[in-house]
Amino acid sequence: MNQRIQLDISQTDLEAEGRLRRPSVVARNKHNRFARRTFFAVTILPMILISVITILLVVRSWPILRTYSLTDLFLGSTWRPDQGLFGFWPYIAGTFWVTAGGVLLAVPPCLLTALYLSEYSHAFTRSIAKPILDLLAAIPPVVYGVWGLIAIVPFVEDVLEPFFKQRIYFLPFLAVNQPTGFSIIAGGIVLAVMIAPLIISVVYEILMTVPNDLRHASLAVGATQWQTIRQVVIPRVIPGMVAAVVLAASRALGETMAVLMVVGNVAQVPKSIFDAGYPLPALIANNYGDMMSIPLYDAALLCAALILLVVILTFNILSTLVLQRMLGKNWV
Repeated sequence: MNQRIQLDISQTDLEAEGRLRRPSVVARNKHNRFARRTFFAVTILPMILISVITILLVVRSWPILRTYSLTDLFLGSTWRPDQGLFGFWPYIAGTFWVTAGGVLLAVPPCLLTALYLSEYSHAFTRSIAKPILDLLAAIPPVVYGVWGLIAIVPFVEDVLEPFFKQRIYFLPFLAVNQPTGFSIIAGGIVLAVMIAPLIISVVYEILMTVPNDLRHASLAVGATQWQTIRQVVIPRVIPGMVAAVVLAASRALGETMAVLMVVGNVAQVPKSIFDAGYPLPALIANNYGDMMSIPLYDAALLCAALILLVVILTFNILSTLVLQRMLGKNWV
C-alpha cells in the first residue's frame, strides 16, 4: 500500500514538473517499427522515381527503337527528321565535348581554391568566400547563358581564336575552323564557372573533415605545410574529391539553357574546341513541341532524353564502383 502511494506521488510529481512518463517497451517497439518503415519508404522513393521515369521514356521511345537499329541511331551522323533520318552521334559527341571541356577547365583551379580555403586562408577570408560561393551556386543558368553570350563569346572570337590560329595551329583539337565565338570552348567556360562553386564547396567540406591532430603531428616531425597537405591531407580525401568531380560532371552533362546559348547549336561532330556543337539537352529544349506532325519525331526526342539519362546513370554507377574500390584499398 505504501509503495503504491509512493508510486502515485512520484508520477504526480513528474507530471507537475512537466516530465512525461517513459512509454512501455511495446509502445517503443511500435514507434521504432513505424519510424523504420517511414524512413525506408522515403529512401526507396528516389529509386522508384528513377525507375518510373526510365520506363516511361522507354515506352515513349519504343516506336523509334523498334523501327531503327541502335547502331543507326547512336552512330548515325545525319539528323533529317523530314526524311526519316535520326542520327544521334553529333549530339552525343557534342555533349561529351562540352562536358569534358567544362570539367577540365574547372577542376584544377577549384581544387587549389578549396585547398587554400581549408589550409591557408584566414577565418575572415573564409567568412567572405563561402557566402560568395553560395551566391554563385544560386544564380539561375539562364543568367550564366546571357553572361556567356555577351562576354565569353566575344572573348573567344576576339582573343582566343586569333591567338590559337596564329601560334598553336598545329594541334587538330585546337584548330580554328569557323569565325564566330559560338563554340565548344565557350560552352566549356560557361559550364566551368557554373560547376565551380559546387566543386569548391564539396571539396572544402571534405578537407575540413581531416582531423587537425594529423596536421599537427606532421608539422611536429619537421614537415612543411605543403608536405603535410600532399602526404597527409590529400591521400585521406581522394575518394571525396573524385565524388565531388563526378557530381559536378553529372550536373554539367544535363545543363541546357546556359550551354545552348553559347555553343552554336550546329549538328556536327566537333573536331576542335573551337568548333560549334549541339549537345543532347539543347536538342531536346530547342525542338520538343515543334514539328510533331513528323512521324517518329516525338519518339526521337524522347529517345534523346533516354540516352542522356542512361549516360548519366552509367557515369554515376561506374564512379561509385571506382570509389568503392578506392575505399577498399584503404585510401581513407
